[in-house]
Amino acid sequence: MLFGRHNEAMEMPTPADALPGRPEAIAVPGAHLVLGTPLEGPYPEGMETALFGMGCFWGAERYFWQLEGVYTTAVGYAGGYTPNPSYEEVSSGRTGHNEVALVVFDPAVVSYAELLKVFWEVHDPTQFMGQGHDIGTQYRSEIYVGSESQREAAEASVAHYQGRLTEAQYGEITTTVVDAPAFYFAEEYHQQYLERNPGGYCNHGFCQVSY
Repeated sequence: MLFGRHNEAMEMPTPADALPGRPEAIAVPGAHLVLGTPLEGPYPEGMETALFGMGCFWGAERYFWQLEGVYTTAVGYAGGYTPNPSYEEVSSGRTGHNEVALVVFDPAVVSYAELLKVFWEVHDPTQFMGQGHDIGTQYRSEIYVGSESQREAAEASVAHYQGRLTEAQYGEITTTVVDAPAFYFAEEYHQQYLERNPGGYCNHGFCQVSY
């Protein structure tokens, strides 16, 4: 994701080959830079969580925090084997983790279906392990579901958007829908990165299709 530091490994490591990690969690900032809300739970009653892997997590997070009804967002790592991994370890391709955006939202204000719409329309779901020039296992397109209702909505959205992509003569969706794994918060400098660095790198929206 940082120029010249992306991982071009296209195969996941095995649990036996993964880096050992550490027992201590990475420190998390007390509040969201834009929303002012806590990044870590417990969250207010009625909030739900969603987890998306869609390339570089900097740009992904920004799209979600702009939505009305989103309580807080954070970036981190999920889907791998190494406990409490660092950015450098994830970038090496030896943890199995993906860069992901955590979205905590009020379903009475913004629906999970609306979050899925953002997911599909700001990245290229036909690239599984990469987005644009960012190539590697930590950039894979994945939807991590935390309930049966989320799974049903996610799988229905795959079918819907594949139909639209096929009509527009685009390729096959490679996105996978999997049960939500453990989520590890990324380092403080990654949280709300594009608010900290307004001119910072973002690879989302470069290949949008009109749906």
